[in-house]
Amino acid sequence: MSQALVRIAAGWLLGLMLAVAAAIVAVNLVNNTVASPQQPVREYLDALRSGDGGKALGLLRATVPPSNAALLDGTALQTAASRIANVNIGEAEERPGGQVTVPMEYTIDGSRLRTDFQLQKSGTEWIFFNTWAFVPSRLPTVDVSVVNSPTATVNGVDVNMPNGRNSFAVFYPGEYEATVNGEYFSASATRATVTARDAPVAPLNLLTQATDDLKKDVAAKVREFLDGCAAQAVKEQKLQPDCPFYYASNNRVQDGSIKWSVTEYPNVSIEPFDGRWVVAPLDGKAKVEALQQNLFTGAWYPLDEEVDFSFTTRLDVSGDAIKVTPLLSF
Repeated sequence: MSQALVRIAAGWLLGLMLAVAAAIVAVNLVNNTVASPQQPVREYLDALRSGDGGKALGLLRATVPPSNAALLDGTALQTAASRIANVNIGEAEERPGGQVTVPMEYTIDGSRLRTDFQLQKSGTEWIFFNTWAFVPSRLPTVDVSVVNSPTATVNGVDVNMPNGRNSFAVFYPGEYEATVNGEYFSASATRATVTARDAPVAPLNLLTQATDDLKKDVAAKVREFLDGCAAQAVKEQKLQPDCPFYYASNNRVQDGSIKWSVTEYPNVSIEPFDGRWVVAPLDGKAKVEALQQNLFTGAWYPLDEEVDFSFTTRLDVSGDAIKVTPLLSF
């Protein structure tokens, strides 16, 4: 063989060796990036952030436990994932049975957290490239309770709360915030962070309270009732009207001289009790003025007395309508 042929053969061999080496490097590069076990984790996180619950569920290969699914898609899911920051997906750690653990570190509200994802090799593509899939699992749940409210808001989504309780299936990691923001009733926000499929999650307990708007509206209706009652007592010229207030006297009162007025209106306090809302007993003061005659001396002199009164009411709230019914006993 001539030296020229030897040089050509050597050149082809070197080129072939370089091509094989490049192919091996390319395969390893692909297997460490787009075909790595970290890739399904990246895709899953992207699905959470875009609020695509269907894609996230398919990637995670998770079953949904018996629960409410209102938080598994759209705004609620996007909100849960939007609080995940400073993400670092680590190197895969080998586990028995051909599985790997992919750790993901991140922060939520400034707290450093970690979620471990379990994956397994699911096959190859184009002979050389590995494919990975999550080990099938079951979604966790977050329990929510609320005092005296048929609804609540979780991650910006209104949810039903039958009998004041509900359980919601959720993706992880994520943060879930529950609150009540009604015109007449509200509850301060409470949050739960879910980091893993089997991590214990503290229930979200909402302590609903009457808003200032409800107290003002109830106070206005109480004031309207008392003013109307006083006006009716003047019209009927009664010292003992069908009102929470009255005055007892043995003296004769001049007809047309009786005047009633409320001098101190009750403070309104509304609290939950036995699954409903109750108004605390209402205490106030009223003033009666009249001209009265002493039956023994026959002298006429003015009556000017302030009397204490107290009564209870029944409160009914339906949507944006409230009804206050005075409960009087005579």
